[in-house]
Amino acid sequence: MKKLNKVFGVFFVFVFTVTALTGCGFNKKKSVNGDRIYRTVDEIKKSGTVKIGVFSDKNPFGYVDENGKYRGYDVYFAQRIAKDLGVDVRYVVTDPASRVEYLESGKVDIILANFTVTDERAEKVDFALPYMKVALGVVSPDKALIKSPDDLKGKTLIVAKGTTAETYFSENYPDIKLLKFDQYTEAYNALLDGRGDAFSTDNTEVLAWAIQNKGFTVGIESLGNVDTIAPAVTKGNTTLLLWINNEIKKLAEEQFFHKDYKETLEPVYGTEVDIDSLVVEGGVIK
Repeated sequence: MKKLNKVFGVFFVFVFTVTALTGCGFNKKKSVNGDRIYRTVDEIKKSGTVKIGVFSDKNPFGYVDENGKYRGYDVYFAQRIAKDLGVDVRYVVTDPASRVEYLESGKVDIILANFTVTDERAEKVDFALPYMKVALGVVSPDKALIKSPDDLKGKTLIVAKGTTAETYFSENYPDIKLLKFDQYTEAYNALLDGRGDAFSTDNTEVLAWAIQNKGFTVGIESLGNVDTIAPAVTKGNTTLLLWINNEIKKLAEEQFFHKDYKETLEPVYGTEVDIDSLVVEGGVIK
């Protein structure tokens, strides 16, 4: 009996110690490399694989095709990054609201998921040079076309969580009811089955979606500021940030992002969109 009591006593001390340490932050997620969460360029090269966060449901920017292959404007760039690093690429599917967290937790080395640069996000991650320009757009059914934010009064606007559209309408039009989803697929399905009156996200995407879905039109083609899309790395990962910036500058010599556009976006947009209104080469906004 004494021996049993001794065992219970040791167990109690162990549980108490773990609980106390947990309360002091002992159980915080350990970093990937000692006291930091990110991997340097040398560490990525040594591992033989770069982990890149992309969308799987945002055609034509990041999506999985009928053969299970990753495709799109962002994926095309991701493939080139891996090639020039001399490593394989491992795609990690993310949703809009998880992009920052995936970098902060070390799940990915780079986010290439149509990531709009904002001051708020820049406090949590490091953005590289931009490779695309973007504004917000609003798509809605032709039979009840939304042509201005005023048309949304008393109606429901669909947005994806963690996007600039959610932030913009929350701050500028707080009276508009927002229906929020984690995934783009869920958001578009909600628009298709009438759970919302319109959907807002980057104009580049809603324009593409409207072309592919008859009966819907982008009634608001540009809303808010003209922003930029850029790769993002974990805060403080200077080596990888500098490498990506140099890569973007070098790729300008071959007009890489114009080639990317022609391969991935032009088949969707056709000649309806001016390529230079979207594409950014060398990180230079014109």
